[in-house]
Amino acid sequence: MAFIGPDVDLRKPAYVHETAHLYGKVIVEEHASIWMNVVARAEHRQIVIGSYTNIQDFVMLHIGDATDTIIGSHCSITHHCTIHGCTIGDNCLVGINSTIMDGCVIGENCIIGGHTFLKPGTVIPRNSIVTGAPGKVIRTQNNFVRNRMNAYAYYKNALAYASGDFRAWNSASFPAEMMAEMQRLNAMIEGSDAGN
Repeated sequence: MAFIGPDVDLRKPAYVHETAHLYGKVIVEEHASIWMNVVARAEHRQIVIGSYTNIQDFVMLHIGDATDTIIGSHCSITHHCTIHGCTIGDNCLVGINSTIMDGCVIGENCIIGGHTFLKPGTVIPRNSIVTGAPGKVIRTQNNFVRNRMNAYAYYKNALAYASGDFRAWNSASFPAEMMAEMQRLNAMIEGSDAGN
């Protein structure tokens, strides 16, 4: 059983690993996944994890003194990240071992490269690729499909783990499922502003 405090609100997530530690006002939306050794603490503000978002192994989520931690839908917060009192828009990927500090605001469809450090109060426009310490925008491009695909793969994996299948990505049907999802997402953005 996961270590989940009485104030945590689990809104039908796809998967919460038994080693997760969630305390305080933490909201986990539908179809999200919380992986091994995640720690989330919200003693006086709140942490919100959006739908279909995955919080991967050894991530630490905490609130700031004056700021909530809000993570949008279809995000991937990858292994060993520290997310502290910031806002992350929909369809973002935060690379391995990155740190996002208090008051940062990351727009939709961004990629934050591995080992990036965003100092307090940094604002990142939508559709940015960011690297460095301190992090800076190095390129602007539409990352909507790429980031949604990563979130979709983790959603499918979460469903598999919840059923005891730890090799879902190795199944014969998985490549076709991924291709179908990519085609669906590409069709979504044609004629829309989803990734622009």
